[in-house]
Amino acid sequence: MNLGIFKQIFQRSWILALLGIWVALALNGCNPSQFKTAAAQVPQMVVAALGTPSTFNSALNESFYTVFGFIYDSLINENPLTNEQEPGLAESWEVSDNGQRIVITLREGLKWSDGEPMTADDIVFSYNEIYLNPKIPTPVKDSLKIGESKATPKVRKIDERRVEFTIPEPFAPFLRWVGGITILPAHVLQESVRTTGSDGNPKFLSMWGTDTDPKKIIGNGPYVMESYVPSQRVIFRRNPYYWRKDTQGKPQPYIERVVYQIIESTDNQLISFRSGQLDDLEVTPEGFGLLKREEKRARFQIYNGGVDTSTTFIAFNLNKAKNSKGQPLVNPIKSRWFNTKEFRQAVAYAIDRETMKTNAFRGLGEFQNSFVYVKSPFYLPPEKGLKVYNYDPQKAKQLLLKAGFKYNSYNQLLDADGNQVRFTLLTNAERKTRGDMATQIRQDLSKIGIQVDLQILSFNAYLDKLKVSQNWDCYLGGFGGGGVEPHSASNIWRIAGASHAFNQGPQPGDPPLIGWEVSDWEKEIDRLYVKGAQELDENKRKEIYYEYQRIASEQLPFIHLVERLNLQAVRDRFSGIKYTALGGPFWNLYEIKVAEN
Repeated sequence: MNLGIFKQIFQRSWILALLGIWVALALNGCNPSQFKTAAAQVPQMVVAALGTPSTFNSALNESFYTVFGFIYDSLINENPLTNEQEPGLAESWEVSDNGQRIVITLREGLKWSDGEPMTADDIVFSYNEIYLNPKIPTPVKDSLKIGESKATPKVRKIDERRVEFTIPEPFAPFLRWVGGITILPAHVLQESVRTTGSDGNPKFLSMWGTDTDPKKIIGNGPYVMESYVPSQRVIFRRNPYYWRKDTQGKPQPYIERVVYQIIESTDNQLISFRSGQLDDLEVTPEGFGLLKREEKRARFQIYNGGVDTSTTFIAFNLNKAKNSKGQPLVNPIKSRWFNTKEFRQAVAYAIDRETMKTNAFRGLGEFQNSFVYVKSPFYLPPEKGLKVYNYDPQKAKQLLLKAGFKYNSYNQLLDADGNQVRFTLLTNAERKTRGDMATQIRQDLSKIGIQVDLQILSFNAYLDKLKVSQNWDCYLGGFGGGGVEPHSASNIWRIAGASHAFNQGPQPGDPPLIGWEVSDWEKEIDRLYVKGAQELDENKRKEIYYEYQRIASEQLPFIHLVERLNLQAVRDRFSGIKYTALGGPFWNLYEIKVAEN
């Protein structure tokens, strides 16, 4: 699968800009061991997630926790071991006209999970009627806008198995985008797209919510949903119509059943894994030492993929707009602080990342200084101009005084008008590490006179505050890794992007924003993202993305912190694992076998 099935579940964020990471096990509800007993006669795997799905409609999803990596395959898959493009639902493709024309050919005999044929009509429908439909606010749309004109691909059917994609100008990531976007079934969804509800919007916007019978969700991937219990679990069964077969003609995947448990606590997932109720676990820093001692006795292996592909940061809300009721999204007094570059830089210098790495991460992490994955050829190293903010509270104070702030007799930081500098730091509750990081940030900033209040919410409530109400001061969060391609973050860095989190503009279907402003440096990064996608020469692309990183490290819309090592514990009974940080342990799930049940 493209980036691996399990990485797709949570790392389709390079298209959907999702927040967080993956893996956990629910202790609430029924004991997972009952599933092993009930399904002892078939190969199965019990995995988990830290959050519950927000929708079963992949085109509308903005959450990090999804089912889509199980139930959909890609036209073209990216091998995380080689970074090469490989056939998926498409058996072949041809690129011509300086990369501006791609013709993909589907495999013969493809079927949807309900047995209906999958054809070129489904691809044309998915692009022209969903992803490129101005009435449907899908996050994918941002990544399909090309150049200054924001032109989108033209997609047309050649015959039942062939589809032509054309674009008006060069676009370096074009093949990855054509290959990676989920194709949806026209025979099930087309009517809902073409029919409007009483609110004037397509009925598609209310299709396939989590209240839909899971068996009615139609996909083209290795599994289908069998059942869903909200906040507890999703159970998947092998899709009988999935296209993959091994060299002996045996249907893949070999694992018949997947139990996907939900729990919003890394502590409880550790307990569940140790008790044998979970086959796989994202190893948290606090759990590593204990698990490492048990590795041989308990018959599992901890895989180390090096530094994770995700990015973890704090970001201030730079939005100066008012909502549709005329209320400022951010208190104007705080907004002036947040929009002062020296203030953001001072905060960066005041955070002791070495202590954070030692305490919150138990040494199992690396400093992060850029949004671009450190192993990407487009990563800008500090020696070439990436600004790095190592711990220096004295420099932080100097920057604040230079910017017009001052201290009172109690060593509290005040602005030029005498207002005490105090703000709320928002983060999500599921990860213990996040809480530890937030607590340290509060302590570190108190040393330079800033008072920080913590607000720790469940993931979906946290996401709602960030994306819907937008009335937050500062948040501690992250985006799932996009691999080596910088344009994967276009929906974060482009001004109109659906995940331009630090200064989110008006989005289709949302209430209007009054007085939204965009800074000059945001415009310049937007320009560089356009230019970087237009350039086909990799060395020239590097220089373009280097410049964007120089600006971002100076302006600091995201203050980078520490990123965990990619550690995963997997039971020894699974064979065929080819571990990589980009794909995780199960990117090749279709060929993994279970030695025992």
